[in-house]
Amino acid sequence: MKIKFCGAAREVTGSAHLITLDDGFKILLDCGLYQGGDDDGQAGDGKSMAGFNEKWLFNPEEIGCLVLSHAHIDHSGRIPKLVGDGFTGKIYSTHATRDLCAIMLLDSAKIQENDAAYHNKKKGFNEPDRSPLYTIEDVGQAMRQFASYNYEQWFHIHPDVRVMYRDAGHILGSASVTLEITENGQITRFGFSGDIGRPDRPILGDPLPMPDLDYLICESTYGDREHESAPNEVERFVEIVQHTCVEKKGKLIIPAFSVGRTQEIVYMLDKLNHAGRLPKVSVFVDSPLAVNATQVFVNHPECFDDEVHRYMLEDENPFGFNDLYYIRNSEGSIKLNSIEKPCIIISASGMMNAGRIRHHLLHNIDNRRNTFLIVGYCAPNTPGGLLRDGAKSLYIMGHNKQVLADIEVMDSFSAHGDRVEMLDFLKNQKNSCRKVWLVHGTIDRQEKWRDYLLANGFKDVAIPELGEEAKL
Repeated sequence: MKIKFCGAAREVTGSAHLITLDDGFKILLDCGLYQGGDDDGQAGDGKSMAGFNEKWLFNPEEIGCLVLSHAHIDHSGRIPKLVGDGFTGKIYSTHATRDLCAIMLLDSAKIQENDAAYHNKKKGFNEPDRSPLYTIEDVGQAMRQFASYNYEQWFHIHPDVRVMYRDAGHILGSASVTLEITENGQITRFGFSGDIGRPDRPILGDPLPMPDLDYLICESTYGDREHESAPNEVERFVEIVQHTCVEKKGKLIIPAFSVGRTQEIVYMLDKLNHAGRLPKVSVFVDSPLAVNATQVFVNHPECFDDEVHRYMLEDENPFGFNDLYYIRNSEGSIKLNSIEKPCIIISASGMMNAGRIRHHLLHNIDNRRNTFLIVGYCAPNTPGGLLRDGAKSLYIMGHNKQVLADIEVMDSFSAHGDRVEMLDFLKNQKNSCRKVWLVHGTIDRQEKWRDYLLANGFKDVAIPELGEEAKL
């Protein structure tokens, strides 16, 4: 058996890891889209990522099955291309992940098609036409290949391999993956953490430790730090709303991923409104995908924690209140740019490199009355990453804009566990796990996370390069 690291190696996006059994059967863990700042982005170790999404480090026709950890596009976003390029096997996921993929992959395909059409309309005389990475038709075929399962249920993907999903507490339906592989009469437990969530977060259950493993692929997004503590989170959020919307009479604009982060913020606003602590301002969720994703959340209460179930006894809809408006069409989104009154706008994408948030950035970043609240990880070359690093100006959609709005960052909203939370998730692996490979993180954070794991009792921790293979 061997493992090949085909994505998210010394980089945060593009998750893909290939296991090849001794009989040649190939199991792909995740199939994510690289989401860098531009087409010539660099990985965390300085290597160019240009063309990553168009190329494979394996033959899609040879893949026996795909085991998906969760629906975020950096983990699922190349599935339709995989299918379009010849993959015919099953795609395994949890039930909620399948339902989220149905809307997220369609949204991604629409973006691919629109970007290609825009390029072809604006391209120079001698430039070749650009084709979308995949189409809506490819998504339809991919969804027909899904097979979904509950948490805590063993199922076979091969006569000698069975799999179990366990709640990772990251987004709705997210899971760690445990593979129990029998070869030559010997059982090996191989684990993939997926993205590790955080304990005591709103809406979702806490991440559950994986069974004792022999080998583990582990994420490392925040392996170098500890998040702001949750008890201060609500108070700080209320202060930012008060300062922006009441004192400055401006707009609070929150770039947020449509799935997970948006619902968490809406739930917090719902509770603040229910408690009479939210100023009388309109709240707009400006993302068709977020609107659809919120409905998927409503359809999967089995993923909620006890707090949400209790709250729903008082408020049957934890994602809606009188001053909250969900905006689907582009006309409604455009109108938000001309609103002068204070308001809160939640819009995708979270890194501000795509979607409607770019227009809100263009129209609002140079106004001192406004505040942009960054509530999650942003890749270094994206607008969000530049603002996190203190950029004084941004080049946005052909315009150079001064950064005059306040920029606030609240990493406590992160859906990724910090190093203490991830160590707690992994602590039962110290004695059993022979080797850990770190993925899904920049090299500087991975090195610190590796050192932290070694200092806390882990024996062998490696940081693979893109395309590296390891034989077990």
